[in-house]
Amino acid sequence: MSALMRYFLAQGKNVAGYDKTQTHLTEKLINEGAVLHFQDEVQFIPVAFQNKEEALIIYTPAIPSDSPQLNYFKDEGYALYKRSEILGMITQMNYNIAVAGTHGKTTISSMVAHCLKHCKYPLTAFLGGVSKNLGSNYYHDKDSKVTVIEADEYDRSFLKLSPNIISVSAADADHLDIYGTEEEMQNTFRKFLTDNLQKDGSAIIEKTLEGVLGNDFETYSLQDSTADYFVTNLRVEGSVFTADFNWIGSGKSKIIKDVIVGLPGIHNMENALVTFAIVLKLGIPAIEIKAALAAYAGVERRFDMHIKTEKCIYIDDYAHHPEEITSLVLSVKKMYPDKKITGVFQPHLFSRTRDFLDGFAKALDLLDTAIILDIYPARELPIPGINSELLLSKMKKNSKMLCSKKDMHHHISNGDCEVVLTIGAGDIGMEVEKVKQNLLNRLKIKES
Repeated sequence: MSALMRYFLAQGKNVAGYDKTQTHLTEKLINEGAVLHFQDEVQFIPVAFQNKEEALIIYTPAIPSDSPQLNYFKDEGYALYKRSEILGMITQMNYNIAVAGTHGKTTISSMVAHCLKHCKYPLTAFLGGVSKNLGSNYYHDKDSKVTVIEADEYDRSFLKLSPNIISVSAADADHLDIYGTEEEMQNTFRKFLTDNLQKDGSAIIEKTLEGVLGNDFETYSLQDSTADYFVTNLRVEGSVFTADFNWIGSGKSKIIKDVIVGLPGIHNMENALVTFAIVLKLGIPAIEIKAALAAYAGVERRFDMHIKTEKCIYIDDYAHHPEEITSLVLSVKKMYPDKKITGVFQPHLFSRTRDFLDGFAKALDLLDTAIILDIYPARELPIPGINSELLLSKMKKNSKMLCSKKDMHHHISNGDCEVVLTIGAGDIGMEVEKVKQNLLNRLKIKES
């Protein structure tokens, strides 16, 4: 939504909005000219937006159905649009790259946008996170040739798009409050690939999805050399992931060696591989893409390295699904095999915690020490019996605890934490700076 706000601000429009929580992002939007409020009450709707003939009202499924402001607009007969509908309208006349998948889409879309900018290929980008290279989740060149879109599967939003290129990184069960079953969610991904892709378009999917989503698409893989794009010689050199990228070009096998990704993690090498494939389709030379990937700085709250010293590592990550947590922890273990890892996890949504309880427990058991916070409800009301205590009881690890956010800081500051991870999609991101400062203070005390 903030990327759309920035789009309309750039068009010189009056922009106002409501958010549940005041954050660094909302502060930036206010400084950029948006009028924001943080109480869901009709009286806070600006006067300029009370003329329904002139106001464009956009909302997301994150807004609860009993929202006073949302229901005011409905009762007064305003035309309401979902974020995905407006994004589809804005981009339908452009050449579009839609990056989809239950995991990785924010990183991949920001990687693609960064590579295009680095290679001086004019673009527009609507991203789901703040790119460190672009300094925003929205970017626009006046002579833009392509629009990069993070294609959200929640509430079937991506079915409003008309892409020329689609990538799908994963289709694991998620959003079961919307889809009901994993099969129905995967059916929707198939529909997106077959019905929404432009007739002359191309799609590339992660190799293991071939049997799930169809066999008519290009594939990429870290492990499977039968994919259209694959890696060889994957290694970690001092915490830096490096690999050789292989593909078929002009009917011949091709390889570019020693590709380095600016962001650590096994999963980010996979993200870099599909990014490479996408950008290559636009005619950009492989050697230029390789240089761009090495300069990639990441996205805020995606494998976000805040401290990197010999005695302490601190990484913050948005992971909120068992597969994402597993990938995060295994990547960190590969980078720092001799260090103990303490992870602080804030579950996101009661329904997701319920649906993936065993998966979360298994993923969190990979940590040396697990600290579990209360569930962040977001748009949901509590579900009886579903809480962090239940999640903790499912875990087999002995070194585990429930904790408030306040006590979390005490445990981290006074523990002997070699590697610290903060994990989750809720408001745990608001604690990052305090965790960082506490750890830095602890290091200073030890060194003195």
